[in-house]
Amino acid sequence: MIVLIGAAALGSRLGALSQFLYLMLGLAGLPVFAFSPELPQGFARILGPTGGYLMAYPLAAFVTGWLAERGMDRRYGTSILAMAAGLSVIFAGGVLWLTASVGLTAALATGLYPFVIVDVIKIVAAGVVLPSAWKFLGAGGRGL
Repeated sequence: MIVLIGAAALGSRLGALSQFLYLMLGLAGLPVFAFSPELPQGFARILGPTGGYLMAYPLAAFVTGWLAERGMDRRYGTSILAMAAGLSVIFAGGVLWLTASVGLTAALATGLYPFVIVDVIKIVAAGVVLPSAWKFLGAGGRGL
């Protein structure tokens, strides 16, 4: 959810850039990707089974940031929709990547279904918190 909340705060260009830089740090071998005993850090992680999710981060950040720039992060319902759009991009990238190696049925069973409900709950929570944070901060623009 950091990808989506960060994008809403930073806007489309800076949000996408932040995720691109995150991927570059990971490709350089820095331990920025989530710990996994099975999946290595670095370039191999991008080529591994979770690579599609990771590669979708900049586009998801751009989409969420673009919607936030249009005010969708200022109200609860539209904030949830903006983050849902970004999450959809992440799931699409990840599931498509997995489909290439295991087929669509297995990709959905392992890369979408087990995670979608928890991620929707996280989006609802973030969508409720974000407009409140903007009101509390009195922030009218991006790039805090």
